Amino acid sequence: MTLPLITTKSEEIFAAAQKIMPGGVNSPVRAFKSVGGQPIVFDRVQGAYAWDVDGNQYIDYVGSWGPAICGHAHPEVINALKEALEKGTSFGAPCLLENILAEMVIDAVPSVEMVRFVNSGTEACLSVLRLMRAFTGREKLIKFEGCYHGHGDMFLVKAGSGVATLGLPDSPGVPKAVTIPTLTAPYNDLEAVKQLFKENPNEIAGVILEPIVGNAGFIPPDGGFLEGLRLLTRENGALLVFDEVMTGFRIAYGGVQEKFGVTPDLTTLGKVIGGGLPVGAYGGRRDIMSMVAPAGPMYQAGTLSGNPLAMTAGIKTLELLQKPGTYEYLDKITKKLSNGLLQIAKETGHAACGGQISGMFGLFFTSGPVHNYEDAKKSDLAKFSRFHRGMLERGIYLAPSQFEAGFTSLAHTDEDIDQTLAVAREVMSSL
Repeated sequence: MTLPLITTKSEEIFAAAQKIMPGGVNSPVRAFKSVGGQPIVFDRVQGAYAWDVDGNQYIDYVGSWGPAICGHAHPEVINALKEALEKGTSFGAPCLLENILAEMVIDAVPSVEMVRFVNSGTEACLSVLRLMRAFTGREKLIKFEGCYHGHGDMFLVKAGSGVATLGLPDSPGVPKAVTIPTLTAPYNDLEAVKQLFKENPNEIAGVILEPIVGNAGFIPPDGGFLEGLRLLTRENGALLVFDEVMTGFRIAYGGVQEKFGVTPDLTTLGKVIGGGLPVGAYGGRRDIMSMVAPAGPMYQAGTLSGNPLAMTAGIKTLELLQKPGTYEYLDKITKKLSNGLLQIAKETGHAACGGQISGMFGLFFTSGPVHNYEDAKKSDLAKFSRFHRGMLERGIYLAPSQFEAGFTSLAHTDEDIDQTLAVAREVMSSL
């Protein structure tokens, strides 16, 4: 790609968007506010690549924020969607496809004995919160600083993702009374969780977390952390919920819980299980899920939940992920990318840390280590901004935030990784 990056059409479209949509975007994580410049307006995507409206091509490490694990617009997914489209986009009634995808999720995810499909990760997390309270008869919740569980009122306390990226305080418009039951602890800090249980005996419905944090940057759990949470929740009669909207079917076919051998009571899912279409899900133990309407008294519903297009894309995507060698390939290319970035940072004199698991990675411009959100905030955000811009101008599309994980796909090749690392060396040498 020739420098400087020519994005005239993107700029015109975004200028118009700002007049008709708040900030010119519908999801704040699509904004470039924290890294400077304006968002790139995409025209099309295919495999590991994206093209903007000005015709520039990028190697994409955002992957629609996680769902594109097989690569964008995978031909088998597209063909399946074309066939489904001929039958209609929404039935408002049960369809066989719901059964098929539900059985695939149940077979794959250790904690899930029953599942309910919804339309977004936020909806899944809001629903599972209500279910936790209904099942335990308790109101309080423990979440972790920097973990993002959608934009529900109770979750917008020390949240990650766009809230962290934009530097916003806990959101205006959320009544204080709604957030009082939300207790927070630093991620990877078992002692803080123990103290919260001690201070609130028989009041905590459950603990919810991203078992690998992706919304404060890529932060894996310390050894024993997930196991300790499992033990603490059982000892205190509380539920353990893994928010695997980002990590489900990406870290391993059965998610983080399969990878680390820790089974929660409930799980939220999204992204990959919709194959690029809007989808979410929550599931878990049969006795807990049996409380959900119409089987039980806890009400939750959605007009487009389980729609045939999302179910079709999810089914085909999970079928593709079952092919031998899938996760070994993801791990290989992502490790090559992550290790390469860290080595280049070291050779060019930049303090940096990070890592990867399977098709998920992160890079912080700080010496680290990064165990939690407070550690992540020590990163050099100005340097990340310059790095992001330099990569973008040379055809590498990264998430426009230091506080977001990156994603690879089955469509990324060794050549893509080599090109990315060559560009990274050029950019880091100029920072």
